[in-house]
Amino acid sequence: MNARAPNRAQRWWLRYWNTMRRYHRYSVRGFEHLEGDRPVLIVGYHGKPIAHDLCMLQCLMWERLGYLGHPIFHAGFEELRLKQVLDDLGFLVADGPELQQALDRGEHVIVTPGGTREGCRSSRHRHQVHWGRRTGYLRLALKYGLDVVPVGAWGVDHTYLGLNDGDATSRRLGVPAGIPVWLGLGPLGVWPVSPPFPVRFRQVIGAPIALPDTDPQDREALLALHGRVTGQVQTLIEEARHV
Repeated sequence: MNARAPNRAQRWWLRYWNTMRRYHRYSVRGFEHLEGDRPVLIVGYHGKPIAHDLCMLQCLMWERLGYLGHPIFHAGFEELRLKQVLDDLGFLVADGPELQQALDRGEHVIVTPGGTREGCRSSRHRHQVHWGRRTGYLRLALKYGLDVVPVGAWGVDHTYLGLNDGDATSRRLGVPAGIPVWLGLGPLGVWPVSPPFPVRFRQVIGAPIALPDTDPQDREALLALHGRVTGQVQTLIEEARHV
């Protein structure tokens, strides 16, 4: 039970996502992997068009651990005059003093290596891990000595019908900061005006992966670890489908 009173931004966040937990009949298996004393790096799939299930997991962390996990978000959103709100929610842009402070308090950090490239694809690509060769999250985990906790969920790519590749469209249009231009259809029209379809979310949290001592400049070694983590997340997504 959380004894700390949430600030205004946290109250809004918790109210909204707790409502969505009920709307999507959110369930989770494996939360015990987050109940240790040491901070971990939670690494998850980025659903369409946002990481719905990981936001819901934050609410559960507030209830059971006493704090919201700290997502590392798209740097482009800093330019949308949302910085104060995101700071109040404990969101992080990248490595820095705020991250170190969160880890010193024993609080978990959340990353979605696929980012908007993964989350803003068309609906031809559903529940398919798409992280490319992005290994920055592994360098972060190695730097701070963090175990990696993989997370997968089923249902998150059925919230909207994605009609285009948002990142590719953004590049073609020259949109600043790489913010995706994505068109998705919900039951009442286009996203974000329409609510999502009321699909059920089933989330599975995997066992922590202790990373071997690895030179963060050893690209081949990082890619081998990357393959292990992405494979585990894909396995968890498929497992969640049948929970």
